[in-house]
Order: sequence, then structure tokens, then C-alpha cells
Amino acid sequence: MRRVTVDPLTDSLWKTLIDKQPSSVFHTPSWMRVLADTYNFEIRAHLLTEPSSSGNVEGAPVAGLPFCQVADIRGRRIVSLPFCDFYDPIVDNPKQWFELVEPLVGEGIPYKIRPLHSSIPLTDTRFQMVNKARWHGLKLAPSLDDLWHSLHGSVRTAVRKAQKNGVIIRVAQNESDLKAFYQMHLLVRKQKYRMVAQPYQFFYLIWKEFIQSNNGYLLLAVYQNQIIAATIFLRWQKTIYYKFNASIPTELHVNPNELLLWSGMKYGKESGCEQLDFGLSDWDQEGLIFYKRKFAQKEKPIHFLQFMPDGYSSHELDKVNQLLPQLTDLLTDKSVPDEITQRAGELLYRNFC
Repeated sequence: MRRVTVDPLTDSLWKTLIDKQPSSVFHTPSWMRVLADTYNFEIRAHLLTEPSSSGNVEGAPVAGLPFCQVADIRGRRIVSLPFCDFYDPIVDNPKQWFELVEPLVGEGIPYKIRPLHSSIPLTDTRFQMVNKARWHGLKLAPSLDDLWHSLHGSVRTAVRKAQKNGVIIRVAQNESDLKAFYQMHLLVRKQKYRMVAQPYQFFYLIWKEFIQSNNGYLLLAVYQNQIIAATIFLRWQKTIYYKFNASIPTELHVNPNELLLWSGMKYGKESGCEQLDFGLSDWDQEGLIFYKRKFAQKEKPIHFLQFMPDGYSSHELDKVNQLLPQLTDLLTDKSVPDEITQRAGELLYRNFC
């Protein structure tokens, strides 16, 4: 095997690898372009290739690990990759993992990765588990009728109620629809979670990279001629990803979100998908976990792993990590104009990876 470093946004070897190996939407060049162009990240990938027959060109790729070196107010670190629900190395065995990760841990700075489906990084004793989250999934192979009856009874009741109330689901057609989603997203992040939101540019690039290329869709719930909820779904291979949802809190009594998710399941089946990925929930986010369990059939932990080099001092990092939540609380206070909170997200969000 030979290890090479490539630009996975453009390199054909990376595309060949993720096309033939189990991979996620977070491995795709489209998702990486969204991150790179929004946050000015430089993303690279280590690949292992088989020897070519001629010896003059790279052979077929057999394993890979993207990464991003980040330098900001929290110091220098390496992440695989920032702002992803989870991230699995594309490896078949521990030997491939060690070959790919060795140059990264050799940099002498912290390195973080979030495996879900691959247990191989968990066997690397150089890494510590610093946190964990929950992941939920649903197989879409059964018929729509079987899927409908697999849902929790309260979900079926909510879907019927939304339809009876006249909630209409439609696919977003233009950037105005995207902006309507973003305004709801800003308010949910600020008012419900006391968090700043991603820059609008992040969602605009998702629109360009995924939705306009028919690899995702933004579903809107319309009630009395007003958009009251919306969900962004992304698609890769045979999986549809429930990625972002936002709604108007005062309109939740008509149950738009249950109808949106049921509609997303139907769209996923129609587009040939075999699984719905519900993404990450914080380990103690009981309300969201209970909600996803009403739909999902599978639940697994996402492990947050971190390598810390010997002798590395985290004193300054600890001070910054204490400061950022305090700044967030200040900038999401209800007395702060929404425009200022939005601008704060544009300036600060990059530092949260």
C-alpha cells in the first residue's frame, strides 16, 4: 500500500473510493465544498492505494481519511471533519487506520474524530472518548403502508391532525423559500437553544450543492398561506439525511413537523433511498431523542474521540472554552436584536468545531 495526500474536493481517487466503499454524505465533495467555502477551511485526505500495474500512476484507492487543520482562538487542532454529525474513516482493518492516522497524531496537536459505524478507531488506545451522542436510523425498504403502521401512534395522530388542519407540504422552489427557512432557524437557535446560528452562506451553499443538483430538498409546511416549518433533507447513495429543521413555535399546535418528516420518508422512498438517517442528538437531549424514537428503528452511540499529545498544555484552551459559552449567552439574550445575533454567528461559528 502507498499513502498519498489529496484534495478530496477535486481528486478523482477520492470520488472513486467513496463511490465503491460504504460512505456518508459527510464524505462527499459537495459537503466538503460547503464547509470549505463557508468557513475557509482547507480540507485534505490521506488515501491508501494499491500498487498500479505500470508503477507510473496511482493504483486503486482502498482506504481514506479526510481531515482539516484548524487554527483560531481555540488554538491549533485537526478535525475529521468539522461540523459533521459523525465521521467514520473509510477503512477495513486497524492496519489501514493506523497507516492513515499516524501522520495526523504525529503533528503534535489535538486531533478529533467522531466515528459511528466504524469501531476501529475505538481500539486505538491513544484516543480518549471525551463525549458521546445518539444516532437514529430507519430502514425505508418496507412498503409505505408498513412504514406508516410502524410509526408511533401519536405520530400518526399528529399527521392526520396536520392534514385535517389544512397544512400543505411543498418543495422549495427558490431562494426566497430558503430565506424563510433561515429566519425560522435563526429564531429557534436563539430563543429555544440559546445558540448562535450558522451563517446564511452555509445554507445557501447547501442549496447550490445539494438541492439544485437534486441531491436533497427543502420541504416547507404551509398553513393559512404562511410557511410555518421547514426541513432540509440531503441524499447520498441509498440514504436520505434529516439534516435541519425549523418551525414557528406558536404554530406547532397544527403539527407541521410530523407531517414534514412523514413526507420526507415518502420522498426518500420515491427517490430510491433505503435508509433515513436522523443524525445526531446530544446524549441528554431527552425531548429530541424521544421524538426521533417515535420514527426510528435503530439507535447507536456516536463516540467523540480525541488524541492529546504528551505534554500538551490545554490551559489557554480551557479559558477560551469557558469564554465562548459566556459570549453565546450574552449574544443570544432576548434583549439583543436578532440582526446582531445573526452577525455574531457569522463571526463566531467557525470556532465551535
